Amino acid sequence: MKPRPLGPRPVAPIGLGCMNFCWAYRPPLPEAEVGRLLLEALDLGVDHIDTAALYGFGISETLVGRYLAPHRSRFLLASKGGLAGETFPDGVVRRVIDGRPETLRRHVEASLQRLRTDVIDLYYLHRYDRRVPIEESVGALADAVRAGHIRAIGLSEVSAATLERAHAVHPIAAVQSEYSAWSRNVEIGVLDACRRLGAAFVAFSPVARGYLTGTPPDPATFDAKDIRRAMPRFGADWWPRNLERRAAFVALAEEAGCSPAQLALAWVLAQGPHVVAVPGTASIAHLRENAATTRLQVSPALLARVTALFPPDVAGPRYSDATQREIDTEQFPAPGAAVA
Repeated sequence: MKPRPLGPRPVAPIGLGCMNFCWAYRPPLPEAEVGRLLLEALDLGVDHIDTAALYGFGISETLVGRYLAPHRSRFLLASKGGLAGETFPDGVVRRVIDGRPETLRRHVEASLQRLRTDVIDLYYLHRYDRRVPIEESVGALADAVRAGHIRAIGLSEVSAATLERAHAVHPIAAVQSEYSAWSRNVEIGVLDACRRLGAAFVAFSPVARGYLTGTPPDPATFDAKDIRRAMPRFGADWWPRNLERRAAFVALAEEAGCSPAQLALAWVLAQGPHVVAVPGTASIAHLRENAATTRLQVSPALLARVTALFPPDVAGPRYSDATQREIDTEQFPAPGAAVA
């Protein structure tokens, strides 16, 4: 599969998301394992590394910088700001959405230091701060482009309307949002808006937070800090129904002669030549499995059956009501509770 455009350079269609090292699903990986994973990714031809200030409150960026700074020319480096850990008066670090220009300038500077680089290839506004006009936040990032600190601007979890407003201030190189056969909200508007504006679309969680893999997650065993605990589709109302539908997906993967994760990735990449994916993993075996997807050929007819298997509103809400209020993505009409 040919490289695809992303900001300042083409990249392999499948990159590496670096959230899983230290955030969201499981206890942090030992540092040495992170180093081996990152270096193995480069050796496999993975040339798009995606991290963020939020992940581990700077730990992910620090590890990427520590292990990959000597190899900086071999990959496109993407990070994110505007959503990070802030220390409160009680000494506790909490996640804060803050899109003010002065905050974004501080976040860019801190990311450069942690990543041990002079310039970040693609820098996203991690969340749209509704208290700050998107034009002001993007304007601050445009200043960072002119200063040579970042090469291109991205947005994460925004609607098509917000993308249009941002793009009027400065060209937006990429939009990153959750996208898989199981999570199709971006098809409401932003996927086509990216195509029309010449922006890449970067799919995070393209294997559906583990759901579309060979071994599905078991909500009963989630770590106490696993963010999926608060996601309705992993809860009692929706999870049994989702597991039933997953069985048909696994059968399609067997028919295609690939793993479920590879079929999930192939489906995402088939949604347009402007689409790339950043699956995260803590496993070198899964990293190799994901990277091998670009050598697969899955028929359009089988991919169409995947699409039919997962109607857009089938899985339940992506996020809790509280989390949904923090993001700007369009939503399908709210489905009723699943029948037990």
